[in-house]
Amino acid sequence: MKYAIVQSGGKQYKVSEGDILKVEKIDGEKGDLVSINDVLMVVDDQNIRIGQPNISGAWVKGVIVGQGKAKKVIIFKSKRRKGYRKKQGHRQHYTALKIKEIKVT
Repeated sequence: MKYAIVQSGGKQYKVSEGDILKVEKIDGEKGDLVSINDVLMVVDDQNIRIGQPNISGAWVKGVIVGQGKAKKVIIFKSKRRKGYRKKQGHRQHYTALKIKEIKVT
């Protein structure tokens, strides 16, 4: 089984070909091709390649299958005995990618 560890939006993800991955928002329309060049590690059947920090000549290609917003996260702040209460909500934008190819040259 071939998989890679990639970095996108300050987070690291383990991806295989055919996976659908939700990453921080990437500009583009549905059906656009996206290339991720920050590949930290690639594991083939018997070969393991680890970058320092990235592997030069390695990339992961994917297709945008959707743009959207994640579930709402509630932020609630209060101070005891002061009557201070504040409630906020946040929905993070994301891009759903379908991984097509993991390539190392």
